[in-house]
Amino acid sequence: MTESCFLSRTRAGYDAIATAYAEHAEGEMEKKFWDRAVLTAFAESVGDRGPVADIGCGPGRIAGFLAARGTRVHGVDLSPAMVAVARERFPDIDFEVGSMTALDIADGTRAGVVAWYSLIHIPPHERGGVLAEFRRVLRPEGKLLLAFQTGTDILHLDEGYGQAISLDFHRLSIGELAGALEADGFTIDLRVERRAEDGERAPQGYLMLTRSS
Repeated sequence: MTESCFLSRTRAGYDAIATAYAEHAEGEMEKKFWDRAVLTAFAESVGDRGPVADIGCGPGRIAGFLAARGTRVHGVDLSPAMVAVARERFPDIDFEVGSMTALDIADGTRAGVVAWYSLIHIPPHERGGVLAEFRRVLRPEGKLLLAFQTGTDILHLDEGYGQAISLDFHRLSIGELAGALEADGFTIDLRVERRAEDGERAPQGYLMLTRSS
C-alpha cells in the first residue's frame, strides 16, 4: 500500500532535525506555565487507571514530564530518528515507531491519549480518521488531550535548524475541533485558548476531553 505523501514528508523532515529539535526543546517546559498546568491536570485526571499513549511523541519530553508525575506512558512517533532520541533520553519509557493514522494499539486499552502539537501535521481530509483512531484506542471514560496552534491557515517550512525540510503546520479552530469531537462522543473537560507569547507565531489551544462509554 502506497504511503500518503504528507506522511513521507513529515517523517523525513523530523528525521532530519531530530537531534537539533531535541536540543532546542531542552528546558522549554520550565518556561511554559500553561503547558505544565494542563499536562499536570491531565496526569492527575488519569491517575493510576491505566496506560497513556503519547502520539507524535517527538524526543520524548512530554512522556518524560508525565512519567515524572506517576503516569504509565509510552510514546509513538512517525520519525525513527525522533524515537531513537527519545529512547536515549528516557530509557525507562517505551517508544515505538508508528503512525497516528493507523495505530498499532488494541481497541479500548488506553486510559489516556495525548497528541501534543502532533495533530497539526495532519491535513483536514485525514483528520477525522485520526480522531477516530484516538477514540478507538481509548477506554470508556478515557481522557484525550490535544495541544495545537489555533487559526485557519497553514504554515509551511522548507528549512529548519539548518536542514532542508518540507513540513506543513495546520492551524486548528478550537471551536470546530471541539464540535467534531463532541459529535463523536467526547465530553469537553477543558477548553483553553491563550495568546501567543515568547516568540510564538499563533495563539495556542488546549482541549481535554473524556470518551463516552
